[in-house]
Amino acid sequence: MSHAEDTGSRRDFLYFATASTAAVAGGAAIWPLVNQMNPSADVQAMASIDVDVSGIERGTQLKAEWLGKPVFIRRRTDEEIEAGRAVDLTDLPNNSAQNDNIAEDADGSDQNRTLDAAGEWLVMVGVCTHLGCIPLGDGEGDFDGWFCPCHGSHYDTAGRIRKGPAPLNLKVPVATFVSDTIIKLG
Repeated sequence: MSHAEDTGSRRDFLYFATASTAAVAGGAAIWPLVNQMNPSADVQAMASIDVDVSGIERGTQLKAEWLGKPVFIRRRTDEEIEAGRAVDLTDLPNNSAQNDNIAEDADGSDQNRTLDAAGEWLVMVGVCTHLGCIPLGDGEGDFDGWFCPCHGSHYDTAGRIRKGPAPLNLKVPVATFVSDTIIKLG
C-alpha cells in the first residue's frame, strides 16, 4: 500500500468519525427541544378517566371534569327520551349529532347523541358552543334541558341547540361503558 492510499483511508476515516460524532451531538442537542413538546404527565393522566355512575338515579345528572372541561352525564327519564325523539330534525338550528363516538355526518337525532341504544344515558361536554359558558341543567330553559345564562342559549333534553345564539349542539365526547357502573371518558 502506498503512502497516498494510506493517507486517503485515514482521511476518510476521520471524515466519517467526525460526521458521526456531529450527528450524535446534534441529535442530543435537539432531543430536549423536541421532547418538551410532548404532553406533560398530568395532561396524559387526564386524557382518559373513569366515572362511577352507580349513584345516578333516573332524571338526575352528574358533573365530572375531563381535560379541564365539565362533562354532564345524565340518566334520562322515559319522558325526557320521548321528548327528545319527538323533535323533527328540520326544526333544529343544527341537525348534526356532534358526537365523537359515531360518524361525523350522522344526524342530530336523539338516538345518535346518546351513549346507549335505549337513549337513557346522555354524556355531553358542558360548555356552551356560543362563547364557552357553562349551561345550567336539570330542566332549565324553554325546552326542559339546559340553559346558558350568559347569552340565552336553550338546549333540549338531548343537548341540541333549540334557541339562542349558540351555533352548535353540545358536543358529545368519546365515552364508553367499561362496566355496568363505570363510564370511560376519552
